[in-house]
Amino acid sequence: MEKYLRVIKDTYNTNFLYLLLSLLALPLLSSCGRSGNSQRLPQGDTLDIRYADFLTMVDYGDYLKVDTRNPWDTTRTLQTYVLLQKDAPAPENLPKGTVVRVPLERSVVYTAVHNNLVDELGRAEAIAGVCDAKYIHNPNILSRLSSGEITDCGASMAPNIEQLIMLNPDAIILSAFENSNDHNKVAQMGVPVIDASDYMETSPLGRAEWMKFYGRLYGEGQKADSLFEQTVREYEQIKAVASEVEQPTSVIMDLIYAGAWGVPGANSTTGIFIKDAGGSNPFDSYQQSGSPQLSPEEVLYKGADAQKWIIRYTQDNPLTLKQMASDNPIYTKFDAYKTGEVYGTNVKYSDYYDQVPFHPQWLLENFVAILHPELEIDPEYNYFHKVEPEEEPAEP
Repeated sequence: MEKYLRVIKDTYNTNFLYLLLSLLALPLLSSCGRSGNSQRLPQGDTLDIRYADFLTMVDYGDYLKVDTRNPWDTTRTLQTYVLLQKDAPAPENLPKGTVVRVPLERSVVYTAVHNNLVDELGRAEAIAGVCDAKYIHNPNILSRLSSGEITDCGASMAPNIEQLIMLNPDAIILSAFENSNDHNKVAQMGVPVIDASDYMETSPLGRAEWMKFYGRLYGEGQKADSLFEQTVREYEQIKAVASEVEQPTSVIMDLIYAGAWGVPGANSTTGIFIKDAGGSNPFDSYQQSGSPQLSPEEVLYKGADAQKWIIRYTQDNPLTLKQMASDNPIYTKFDAYKTGEVYGTNVKYSDYYDQVPFHPQWLLENFVAILHPELEIDPEYNYFHKVEPEEEPAEP
């Protein structure tokens, strides 16, 4: 009896071993024996994105899948776009996302900076409408607005929906804002909406790299790639020159607004510009990527001895030292004010915001020229002027 039970036990163990081996072999057998009938997932070619944190592009041959990361919750995807050629049939295995037929031919582009880039890529004729036309400085776009080739669709925060419908655009490009994914009535038009969240990138080159995406929307991917590589090359060259300075120059930025003074955090875009230009930021202790809002007294305490002062402002007339003293006497207590080392750009008339986001090397040149005149940098585009004590009288 004992011998009989041992035989049964051995037989059970052997059968269990065969069963286990069979189960382990099933995936291998199914992949080898049925390869002709299995549906393979497409293998895409991930495009090289080196600086942008919120952009990923994968080329699947028949289409381009673009994922934008949510800047306000980086664990989530903000939007997925599927770029298909205009007349190409849609493949069966398209991923979920907003399908955009490219190249765009009748787009509505809300912001001046993106209009400027589209024009630089040679596709201004593909812009049918714009918003916030009063902020546009690009001569070609302004000319097309004047001739009626481009329609002014009103304010970006409250566009003229009737005009948008009449234009029948093939896509709308606008700046994304937190909790605004529905875009109200715009989203109900059935037109692909491109959330241009490039402005949430903190590194200068990170934002500029989004031109690779916009270039592919307009059928100018290679031109956009080439333009970006030139931007990187020039930026790194200027940065290398500035890195040779023996002593960083301390600098403060901008003015009081609504009772608070926004200063550049160490990891903000402006903070990075200051560092790359051979500058010293008195507010490097604030490690965030945004702009801490401080009281004027706090800014004076930390930045009173700054050697330079760079200001971006918006008003009808040029800023003067006299006006600054009149606006707030605390300005006169800064060393840069006392020595006259104050530089400003009036963005109401300057194309500063049109050009800088996708050409950060031009702004870096300006910063280096201001902070280190001994390097004799001659900026390709001069955005800043020295703020004079008083406004010069107009010529008769």
